[in-house]
Amino acid sequence: MKLQSDPHSGANTITGYGNGYVEINKTPYAHAVVLSSDGAISNWPVQNFDGLEGSHLSQLVDLKPELILIGTGKRQRFPKPELLKTLIQAKIGFEIMDSQAACRTYNILVGEGRQVLLALMVEPV
Repeated sequence: MKLQSDPHSGANTITGYGNGYVEINKTPYAHAVVLSSDGAISNWPVQNFDGLEGSHLSQLVDLKPELILIGTGKRQRFPKPELLKTLIQAKIGFEIMDSQAACRTYNILVGEGRQVLLALMVEPV
């Protein structure tokens, strides 16, 4: 799926998403990533949803975003509440959705100028 981006915004945008990849600024990634609206793109050491740990979410809190979007792969899955404790204690808003929806939502929020962080699981084909 191709997604539209605003080439004039200067922020990272999702330009495509499909089975086994996400495309950021027209560069494909075949692994989990953390993407910040202000420029940072980094690997996220989450192999799959079942491997999600509290430390993976703590790493996101350290980046101090306004909002965190968590894309859980092909379908929406909710982490155990104890894993989300770090986000709640830090008073950082978060949304959990399937990865395609997270990509679309991220682009919308970036277009509004929001300080958003996308933590995206990319499932292999």
